[in-house]
Amino acid sequence: MNYPQEHIKPYGKDGKKSEQVKEMFDNIAPFYDKLNHTLSMGIDRSWRKKAIKALRPFRPRRIMDVATGTGDFAILACRELQPDALIGIDISEGMMNVGREKVSRVHLSDKISFVREDCLALSFADTSFDAVTVAFGIRNFESLDKGLSEICRVLKAGGHLVILELSAPERFPMKQLFSIYSKVVIPFLGKCISKDNNAYTYLPQSIRAFPQGEVMQEVIRRAGFSKVHFKRLTFGICTLYIAEK
Repeated sequence: MNYPQEHIKPYGKDGKKSEQVKEMFDNIAPFYDKLNHTLSMGIDRSWRKKAIKALRPFRPRRIMDVATGTGDFAILACRELQPDALIGIDISEGMMNVGREKVSRVHLSDKISFVREDCLALSFADTSFDAVTVAFGIRNFESLDKGLSEICRVLKAGGHLVILELSAPERFPMKQLFSIYSKVVIPFLGKCISKDNNAYTYLPQSIRAFPQGEVMQEVIRRAGFSKVHFKRLTFGICTLYIAEK
């Protein structure tokens, strides 16, 4: 199926979305962490903790973190879940280079590795992982269905998928407040800090276009998952999805 966010690109209509997303994240990599925590007012840390808490009962030994970026989620998951190995994948070497430095500083290089991968055509064998996580990156997929199908393929039977994604609140007054914040504040701060005029205009556009709630729940189910459920966090600004293969 086609989803609206698949047609929203950081730098215009021409070219593949994946190539533009890679360019965008390479551009903003040095500023990403500062912007991420600033724009979410630090709440993103609590969202990550909730996602990791959802995985804790299953004690996954081998984890893949998709769209791992600068490795914040990977580091926290490794500390909290104590897996044998955690592989972070991304299309942006710029982002992963920041992540590699952070992992080295916290002495987790023996557990966490970073690999450049296309999430639509993963190089890993079937049933390679006990759990797959995607934190704030799934709306950047060029094809949501293909990406989820590949994730399902590399998960073991009984393995778990955990997704965190920004979403647009649906209820008053948060709906109206978020609309103003996303259309005015996010682009302004993004431009000031990252110097990339497009990256933080793309962000709110892709959030608004991305399927959420019950719609996303069904998208995940169609990709081959069962026991799919979701929870809205912080008045609907973020949504946590959990599914089992």
